[in-house]
Amino acid sequence: MSRNFVKIIGQVPINRLYSTSAYKSALSLQNLYPNSSLKLTTPLKPPNEDEKFTGYVPIDQLDISYTKSTGPGGQHVNKVNTKVEVRFHVNSATWINDEIKAQMLEKFQFKNKITKEGFVIFRSELTRSQQLNLADCLEKIRASVRSCIIEDNKPSEETAEKIRRRLEKATRERLSTKRMRTQTKSNRQAPEVHT
Repeated sequence: MSRNFVKIIGQVPINRLYSTSAYKSALSLQNLYPNSSLKLTTPLKPPNEDEKFTGYVPIDQLDISYTKSTGPGGQHVNKVNTKVEVRFHVNSATWINDEIKAQMLEKFQFKNKITKEGFVIFRSELTRSQQLNLADCLEKIRASVRSCIIEDNKPSEETAEKIRRRLEKATRERLSTKRMRTQTKSNRQAPEVHT
């Protein structure tokens, strides 16, 4: 019986034998995107120059590195580099204007996100997928740049005065409640006997 099996396999071309053994799902990336190279690319920058930041982050100007994630996840964590670290040099970034660069350097100076050399670092190990973690890092970059654009709304003098009065009232009430509680506890104690 093994002889017949050898003969049958001997008649089948080797490349056909290997191609039938590899299964590809109908939902594989090659089937969904047949003409794509499936490599990371950066789309062209949008032409709108009126906005300070359009959300465009060029991947070729970022330093992307992958490491092993921490935390639960079974043996998959020990085998695959899914944690993503994205860094870029603020002063040499051409996709951010000078005003935003100055605000980023000022804002991140005390948050341990910026190195002495001027690199801003973003990390993500949210999922067990490199691409999703990279997308998370890019979204963190966009959010941090947009946060530098938005100006803080300072309250008017009237609003500030209302807030100050509310805080004073809350402090008075808190201290009054505390005094009443202290008095209640002291009334529960037995009187001291002097001998």
